[in-house]
Amino acid sequence: AFVSASSSALDNCTSPGSTPAHTPAPPHTTVPAMTGLTDSAQLQQFVKDKEVVGLCVSGGLDSKTVALRMKKQGVNVICFTADIGQPDEEDINDVAKKMAPCGVETVIVDLKEDMAEACFDCVLAQAKYDGGYWQSTGIGRYVTCRGLIQAMKERKVTVLSHGATGRGNDQLRFERYTNVLDPTMKVYAPWRDAQLLQDFAGRAQMLEYLKQNNIGHSIVSSSTKRYSTDANMAGLSNEAEDLESLETAMTIVQPVMGKWPHDKGVVHQTVVMRFEAGRCVKLATGKDLPAKPMTPLEVMVLANKLAGESGIGLVHALENRVLGTKSRGVYESPGMELLGRGLELVYQAVLDRRSSQLFKYLSAHVSDQIYDGRYFDPSTQASMTGIRHLAQAAKGTIILELYAGNMYFVALKDCPHSVYVEADASMEASEGLNPVSSQGFCEVCSVEAKALANADLIKANTRAKPY
Repeated sequence: AFVSASSSALDNCTSPGSTPAHTPAPPHTTVPAMTGLTDSAQLQQFVKDKEVVGLCVSGGLDSKTVALRMKKQGVNVICFTADIGQPDEEDINDVAKKMAPCGVETVIVDLKEDMAEACFDCVLAQAKYDGGYWQSTGIGRYVTCRGLIQAMKERKVTVLSHGATGRGNDQLRFERYTNVLDPTMKVYAPWRDAQLLQDFAGRAQMLEYLKQNNIGHSIVSSSTKRYSTDANMAGLSNEAEDLESLETAMTIVQPVMGKWPHDKGVVHQTVVMRFEAGRCVKLATGKDLPAKPMTPLEVMVLANKLAGESGIGLVHALENRVLGTKSRGVYESPGMELLGRGLELVYQAVLDRRSSQLFKYLSAHVSDQIYDGRYFDPSTQASMTGIRHLAQAAKGTIILELYAGNMYFVALKDCPHSVYVEADASMEASEGLNPVSSQGFCEVCSVEAKALANADLIKANTRAKPY
C-alpha cells in the first residue's frame, strides 16, 4: 500500500495547506506507462449518484494527483484548504494556484481564529500526549473538519475526501469528525481505494501521471535527511522516513518556528504573561505587561515568536497510536510550551491537592480524546466543563526567564486565589501555622498506622519476587 511522504490533508494525513519538509527527490527508476488506467469503482459510483466531492488539498503531489484523477473520471469535485496558521506556508493562496492546472476550483477557509481558540483550550486542559508533547495535529484536525465541513455544506458537497492513509490515526479523526458533525455526509479516502493504490504505488507514478497531463510538479530536497512535516499554528509534527529509525538523532529535524537550544543566536530573555480564568490575556518581553488585552490569535503569534527564538518546545516522543502501533515523532510547539508552562505554575498556586488530582484525571482524558478524534464527544465536553470551572481561579501574572530551551521561574504576582501562604509554609519562626498544634494531628494519624502494624499487615522486610 502506498504511504505518502509529503504533508497535507491529502499528503500524509496532515492538515490542509501544510507543505513537505525535506522531501527526497523521486527515485531514478523506470516508471510504468500511466495511460489506460482502469476507472475506480468508487469514483464511478460518485458520478452515477451525482455526488459532489469536497477534496481536502494542500497543493502537493497527492492533492494534484487525486484531484486530476477525479476530474478525468467525471467526478464533480471542489477542493478545499484550511488556513490554520501554517508557519511553513508563506501564502495560503498559493494552494489555489497550484491546484488550478488540474482544472479544479479551490476554496480557502480562514480558520486562524478558530485555531487560536483551540490552542487556548488545549493549554487550559494541559492536554499533552505520550512523551509530553502538544499534539498540534490532533488539535488541527477538529478545527479543520469543523470549518471545512461547514464550508462544504454551503457548496452542497455530499462527500468529504481526505488523504489519510490506512495505517495512521488521521483516517479515524477525519472520518469520526465527519460522522459526528454531519452524519449524512459520506467519506472517501483515496489511499484506501484499491484501484488508486494499484495505479499510484509511489511518487514516481504520480509524477508520471501529472507529466502525461502536462502538469508540472517539483519535489525539492533541501537535506540529505528525510522526514514528513504537518504544520499549523500550534506547532509542527515531524515523522516518517529517516525518523522511523530509533538510531537516528532527533536533531536531524530543522526547526521551522524557532531554533535548537544549541544553535547560534538563541535569545536569552524574560517574558511576562497575565492569565485570567486560565487564558493568557497579555504577553510581553521584559517584566511589564502591555496596557491592552490581546486576542488569542495575537497571543499565539507572539508566544511562538518569543519561545521559538529561545529554543523552547522541541520534544521527542514514542507515542501509542489508536491502531495499537507505536509511532516516533519530533515535535515543535514553542508557543504552546511557553503558555502551558506559565499556566501550570499558576495552577500550582491555586489548586488544592484534591482539585489537582481531579484536574490531572480530566486533563489526561481530554488529551486522549483529542488524539483519538473525539473532541466533540460528551465525555470530552463534560471534562472541559470541569476544567473550565477549576480554571476560574487561575488568575495571576507569571514571569519566566527563557534561555537555550529552558524556562526558569522568576515571579508569580497578583494571584488573588493562591492557596500558598508563606507564613504557614515557612521553616522559620512566623505568625503562621503553630508547629505545636501538629502534635494532635500526628497522634490521630498514628491510630491507623499502629492498627495496621498490630494486625500484622505491614511487611517491611519483603521484596517483590521477579517474574
